[in-house]
Amino acid sequence: MSKVKYKFNKKSLTFDRVHTTFRKRLLYFFSHLSTGVVFAAVVLILAYNFLDSPQEKAQKREIDQLKLQYQLLNEQLDKANRIVTDLQDRDDNIYRVIFESEPIPSSIREAGIGGIDRYEMLKGYSNSDLVIETTKKMDRILGQLYVQSKSFDEVFNLARNKEKMLVSIPAIQPVNNKDLRRIGSYFGFRMDPFYKVRKFHEGMDFSAPVGTEIYATGNGTILETGRDQHGGYGNKIVIDHGYNYKTVYAHLSRIFVRPGQKILRGQIIGYVGNTGKSTSPHLHYEVRKNGVPLNPIYFFFNDLTPDQFQMMLELSAQPSQTMD
Repeated sequence: MSKVKYKFNKKSLTFDRVHTTFRKRLLYFFSHLSTGVVFAAVVLILAYNFLDSPQEKAQKREIDQLKLQYQLLNEQLDKANRIVTDLQDRDDNIYRVIFESEPIPSSIREAGIGGIDRYEMLKGYSNSDLVIETTKKMDRILGQLYVQSKSFDEVFNLARNKEKMLVSIPAIQPVNNKDLRRIGSYFGFRMDPFYKVRKFHEGMDFSAPVGTEIYATGNGTILETGRDQHGGYGNKIVIDHGYNYKTVYAHLSRIFVRPGQKILRGQIIGYVGNTGKSTSPHLHYEVRKNGVPLNPIYFFFNDLTPDQFQMMLELSAQPSQTMD
């Protein structure tokens, strides 16, 4: 039963009964309903933007935990990267130096991972930068470890073949010349005997009579024999020792080997002569690695004592004239 309402009449000083129409009641109802809806909407908006539901709170805690784990993972990746860098440094400057092998170029060690859209699926999230950077670090380390593992495989093979390498690399004098003062000229800038100008002498000249035996300074394969096409070396022999090493023997009077022949260290390959551009009988001897001439003085370690080696260094520092 609806409640009866009365209104005070100031003229008659009585209470008159208020008669409410259905339309007024309907308007009254909808006004209150709209007010409640607006209030509820405001409350929902405020709650949605400023208050977290239990599920959202749990998700935020999970996200914070994941961020922390990513940060810890990045720190571990940085440590792993330092370890990989140390391995690379030891590989290039210790292991490969021991086995006379060239270091791996940084362009290969630092080679990137291909694919412009490799990280596309990780973009578009609020924490995409963190995830992408961590993934890139992991990819870089995995790539460097792959290169390093291949390098260690190569070093292992070098170690397994160390004995073969040691007998192949030049290590003795090419002539039986124990008197170091009979070495005619050393490696480096010297006076040319013909043109009287300073030029770079790419080997050493061993003064010896014609017919003095010449020895191969390491195991290898005869690469070239015969008359030098430019005439300066005269009769010469080139030996490929492997491991990027070659030796050259010039001005010979006789040659006892042929191209393609396998030879051993200490094997007689020819006689000292005076052919080509030469002032007197001697052997011009060169050691080359990757085509670059090296000082042969560092490849006599099987023949010289420390005192003899020091004496040779002192003699090589004195100015002199080449014999060719």
